[in-house]
Amino acid sequence: MFEAIVAGAVAGFAIAVPVGAIAVLIIHTGLTRGLRVGIAAAAGAASADGIYSTIAVIAGIGVTALIEPWIQPLRIVGGLVLIALGVRGLLSLRSPRAVGESEADVIEAAAPGHRRTYFELLGLTLLNPATIVYFAALTVGLPAGVLDGVPQRIAFAASAFAASLTWQIGLAVFGAALGRGTGHRLHRPTVIFGNAIVIALGVLILLEGLRAPAG
Repeated sequence: MFEAIVAGAVAGFAIAVPVGAIAVLIIHTGLTRGLRVGIAAAAGAASADGIYSTIAVIAGIGVTALIEPWIQPLRIVGGLVLIALGVRGLLSLRSPRAVGESEADVIEAAAPGHRRTYFELLGLTLLNPATIVYFAALTVGLPAGVLDGVPQRIAFAASAFAASLTWQIGLAVFGAALGRGTGHRLHRPTVIFGNAIVIALGVLILLEGLRAPAG
């Protein structure tokens, strides 16, 4: 059991730590929306990792053949969604709707709430099916006996989820702390810069999805 927990934690951190579009989006959410919404975003991303790790330990490497044909199309969808989110963030900077209403108030009113943010990040992370391929390959490569029983498989998936959640919450905390440090005067350029990065990452993922597979 202990070996399964350790293996799951290592797998969860390994999939969560590399900085990519989801990490940037979580940091940006914490920075512009605050810690609570940032944690909702973190929980959404970690939940997707938990779902994929659970499927991987149940289905094994056989799931890879099923998922691979969908990787390119889902990358295209994921890229488009990221671009749309970035554009929406930039559009939230339009002038205040009423006299006396601050820019921050307009952004807060236009931004999604905790629940919507959770499901947005959950869906966006699920659009990267390469994650399940990674988990499936890892489970097959583990030493014999680590995932022999159902309790060990559940422990692996739960540990992977907990590790991913820990890292994602750390990103949200970092973003929220950075947001407090920038102050109100830097809020607008921070929102512009963050959403520009999200759009750029979306374009890169979209281009990756449009690229014809090798061979």
